Amino acid sequence: MIFKSLTTRVIVISILLLVFGISTFAFVTLRREQMQLINAARESSELLLNTIERSTYNSMRIGNTEDVQTILELVGQNQKLLSVRIFHPHGVVLKSSRPSEVGKPVDDRDYQLFINNRKDGVFYLEGHGEVLGMLKPIYNDEPCHVCHGHKSRIIGLLNVNYSLVETRKRIMDASKLFVFSTIAIISFLSLAISMVMVKFVKKPLHLLAENMARVEQGDLSVRMKPDGKDEIGRLIVSFDSMVDRLDTAKQELDQYHFQQMERADRLASVGEMAAGIAHEIKNPLTGIAAAITIIKEDFAPSDSRTTIVDEVLEQIKRLDKTVNDLLFFGKPAQPEPAFTDINSTIRKTLKFASQHRGSKNIEKKLELQEDLPPVYVDPKQIQQVLLNLILNAMQAMHDGGTLTIRSAFEKKEQDWVLIMVKDTGQGIPAQILEKIFTPFFTTKAQGTGLGLAICHKLVSQHNGTLTVSSEDGKGTEFIVSLPALSLQFPENQALETAAAI
Repeated sequence: MIFKSLTTRVIVISILLLVFGISTFAFVTLRREQMQLINAARESSELLLNTIERSTYNSMRIGNTEDVQTILELVGQNQKLLSVRIFHPHGVVLKSSRPSEVGKPVDDRDYQLFINNRKDGVFYLEGHGEVLGMLKPIYNDEPCHVCHGHKSRIIGLLNVNYSLVETRKRIMDASKLFVFSTIAIISFLSLAISMVMVKFVKKPLHLLAENMARVEQGDLSVRMKPDGKDEIGRLIVSFDSMVDRLDTAKQELDQYHFQQMERADRLASVGEMAAGIAHEIKNPLTGIAAAITIIKEDFAPSDSRTTIVDEVLEQIKRLDKTVNDLLFFGKPAQPEPAFTDINSTIRKTLKFASQHRGSKNIEKKLELQEDLPPVYVDPKQIQQVLLNLILNAMQAMHDGGTLTIRSAFEKKEQDWVLIMVKDTGQGIPAQILEKIFTPFFTTKAQGTGLGLAICHKLVSQHNGTLTVSSEDGKGTEFIVSLPALSLQFPENQALETAAAI
């Protein structure tokens, strides 16, 4: 659980790297110190060998072997020298600091150095510990020919056994010092790294996480003061800047929400008032229309007043439609859903809309996808939506054009049946496009601005969506999306295209 903390992981990795680096350095340094001590012992032994060789050379040259023995015994009194001897190439001790071994075979480990043509070697000697054995050949020079002849090239080997006990003790002391120093340095640096990481990284990040949790819970009054200009400081500055912007956005959103609520209240009031006024207007309009119709019957067909009466009746019809729209928008009828075949509804609606006088110069195309799943909607209300969209499209192409109606199946998080109504009119400008579903907004000389608002409301009542896309000068497309009932849909999709209706 503890290693889930980023700071803990960084501290542990830093300490591991520190331990590895310092331990490696200490090991290499210790090995180097050990080699230096061994080399120092080797150099001391070699110097001693050279000294013994020079001391015994004159005595051996004149055949005074007793002096050679005396020299070896004197030199052998050094506590670090376990033995100083001269042995024959055949392995027999000729002279030694220990007279008891004269005439006896030399130690096999010393003799193996000669056999293997080595100058020195380290081995363990029982009772004396680790020993450095060194050899120096005594060559048969011309002065030696008197006693030894001239056949043998090497007449003897000067052998020294140097005790490494003191050297190993110094190595052990150095090792202990290095180990203690390494542990102390690693402990100090680990503690320092941990304190620095906790103070300058963990605490600021923990405080930042706590404040972010407070912001997540909705407290936008949280602010932090950076302690420096490093990465953590810049992160804190960015956090404060983000919270400032969130606070500003929240205030703007709250203000906008308040305005929208006020607007919704006003619209609700206007809707209720409009519905009341419309209800009060509708009954007198019906009576006026009936009275004018009766008056019209008293006029001869050739009477010029007939035209005026017809115009009055036409205006009464327009007022009646406006009143009906106001009544519907103020209190829409509850849908009566049923399993509906969208393709059939589209065909019926287009056939009815084609009787409109503005549809003569418009080419109508149907691109219906067969085997669509049914939708559970009120067919009359959906037909009202489609009729409104189709008539709007026809009115947008007063100089002629192409009306295309398509149906399709779309599978996303849920299944949808789509209805696309597209015209080739002048399109809707971008600044107007976002307002077309707003109640009472219209660009027509005659109209209440409730048609698309009612369509949007009807589609929403069926848990669907109504969207629009338009390109200025190239036409407009409305898309009605209704939830489908089936979860499966055939892969083979057929399109029925009718070039003209």
